[in-house]
Amino acid sequence: MIQDIDIADLKKITELIHKKYNYDFRNYAMSSFKRRILRMLELKGMTIDAIIKKLTDQPSFVDEFLDELTVNVTEMFRDPGFWRVMREEIIPGILLNHKQFKIWHAGCSSGEEVFSMAILLKEMGIQNDVTLIASDLDVNVLEKAKSGSYPIKNMELNEKNYIRFQGTRTLAAYYKEENGKAVFDKELVNQVSFRKHDLVTGEVFNKFDLVLCRNVMIYFNQALQNDVLKKFHESLFKYGYLAIGSKESLIWCDIASKFIVVNNEEKVYKKIKD
Repeated sequence: MIQDIDIADLKKITELIHKKYNYDFRNYAMSSFKRRILRMLELKGMTIDAIIKKLTDQPSFVDEFLDELTVNVTEMFRDPGFWRVMREEIIPGILLNHKQFKIWHAGCSSGEEVFSMAILLKEMGIQNDVTLIASDLDVNVLEKAKSGSYPIKNMELNEKNYIRFQGTRTLAAYYKEENGKAVFDKELVNQVSFRKHDLVTGEVFNKFDLVLCRNVMIYFNQALQNDVLKKFHESLFKYGYLAIGSKESLIWCDIASKFIVVNNEEKVYKKIKD
């Protein structure tokens, strides 16, 4: 029988996780949060009361809970047009003023976007001039990202994206097949630092020339989106670039006037005011 969850239960879970583990989901979009919890109940065959009890009594369960709760569905070179804009407009724009620069992949999930960027930079011949930080609040997906190991069945779609991106090689040139997995060359991520960071509660920790946070904020309510966009503004050097998801926008938020639109279709903005 399919369970339903009332708002009181959702609030109980968000308050418990915030008070006990300092993860703040209170300003996530509740419809999305509810869908993830329902999916978790179905997968684990548990009741909402059992989830609450386990979170209360077994601190080790929180990592498993976060793993199910955070959305980790992604692709390499997702939206190939976006990656062409990165290669042909945005990165050349940064290189006009800086030979070396820094990129932050915020909410990097299992790392497909990070490896896509690493391949792009390698093909541009500037891989060693760029420092990348890839962050996520889920330590389990960070480990997957570090490993650079993905199901081989995913590579068909990833290769199609790469072909549409118009890369200079084939995607298969960057990985070896091992036990049904595509294991990417570790040399690609020599310049990448993977770190745990919560966009909701985490502090601004560095300055960057380019911040990518694509398809993460759609799970936040408007107040939280506003707060996170302020953090991105603080995290960017003046004239740095911010890339967000195709269904996301910053034209409505408090710092909208401090950015200009560089590419409306691919949702890339440039910081013009501190």
